[in-house]
Amino acid sequence: MRTPFMCANWKMHKTVEEAVEMAKEFKELVADVDDVEAGICAPAIDLYPLNEVLADTNVKLGSENMYYKESGAYTGELSPAMIKSVGCEYAIIGHSERREIFGEDDQLLNLKLKTAFANDIKPILCIGEKLAEREAGEHFARVKFQLEADLSGIEAEDVKDMVLAYEPLWAIGTGESATPEQAEEIIKFIRETVAKMYDEETAEAIRIQYGGSVKPWNVEEIMAQPNIDGALVGSASLEAESFSKIVKFK
Repeated sequence: MRTPFMCANWKMHKTVEEAVEMAKEFKELVADVDDVEAGICAPAIDLYPLNEVLADTNVKLGSENMYYKESGAYTGELSPAMIKSVGCEYAIIGHSERREIFGEDDQLLNLKLKTAFANDIKPILCIGEKLAEREAGEHFARVKFQLEADLSGIEAEDVKDMVLAYEPLWAIGTGESATPEQAEEIIKFIRETVAKMYDEETAEAIRIQYGGSVKPWNVEEIMAQPNIDGALVGSASLEAESFSKIVKFK
């Protein structure tokens, strides 16, 4: 049985003071939750103080990004050792905004994934199609290509421990959300693709989230779908009350 995983992606939001205040409130609101995993992926500047607030709680900590080099002259980047040193268990890899705005391609993301696994960091790999690709009926082919390229050379045992996040680009930050049926259709396809790439055991083990305007009022319907194992939550994760309701969707 896969444990549902609700993870915040704060993006470029929250000063240190704001992050600490929210985390203190949030950890109390979800302290009694033991059947859903909760996590916060935060900007780099917030990770150290968040680790102090969230240590010894049931809330996991993650970074919004990570570079594939262990160290070196890579101004502005974060190494795996850096994010581990501040308590990160997870790192988001390949978010659509990293792909679209910062030009990260699948070859780079494959290197990032391999580095994450080599350093015992659990990646949350984001995949998804643009609106034009969906309208052209190319959304299945798009996510299949991303999976095959991003997971190239990665062993099944590592894949079992990672998280996939299906995020249709047309539903990110737009207020629009894929219907539960649309999300289930393609997430089921993603799981079937993983089974073909690896095996049924790996496909059944991997957790697949949906991301794209997940809110307290639509999360229960989304989570009722058999192949959806959680959500990667944007704007609704910025307030403790709102995000706690998503975590407590049951």
